[in-house]
Amino acid sequence: MKKRQRLYFVLFVLCALGGAVALSLYALRDNISFFYSPRDVVAMKAASDPRIGAGKSFRIGGLVEEGSVVKSTQDTKTNFTVTDGDATLRVEYTGILPDLFREGQGVVATGTLQEDGHFAASELLAKHDENYMPPEVAKALKQGHDDGKARMMQKQGSSDTAGSDDY
Repeated sequence: MKKRQRLYFVLFVLCALGGAVALSLYALRDNISFFYSPRDVVAMKAASDPRIGAGKSFRIGGLVEEGSVVKSTQDTKTNFTVTDGDATLRVEYTGILPDLFREGQGVVATGTLQEDGHFAASELLAKHDENYMPPEVAKALKQGHDDGKARMMQKQGSSDTAGSDDY
């Protein structure tokens, strides 16, 4: 009898846990993707997908197209094009650009798709490659390298003068 009660309890807990996971995934179904590519946005717009409808905030990601960055001289508005190699999407961002933002660099922008087809970004993140190193770390490594090189040269210099008597 106790084994049967234990079995029912375990089955109840597993069903409850499964239900909680299913409800969580259902609630997050639109936000599971990290971002949409320009190709995805163009296809979703053509299909009138409600995930990118009027007023819906979502993320796009891709590379800043070469030669597409236009910065305003009056304010902090910047226009550029994001591409995934297949499609492009015009982006307008008002704000201070991230330090890593430049043409040919990866970006992820959060915002809304406007009626005229451009993406109005409210947040802009510049992605970096795996070779990125913060300037402070690069400076410290360079200083360490230079110090080590100087010590090595100093050792060689002192061993050359010490060894000159032997010849």
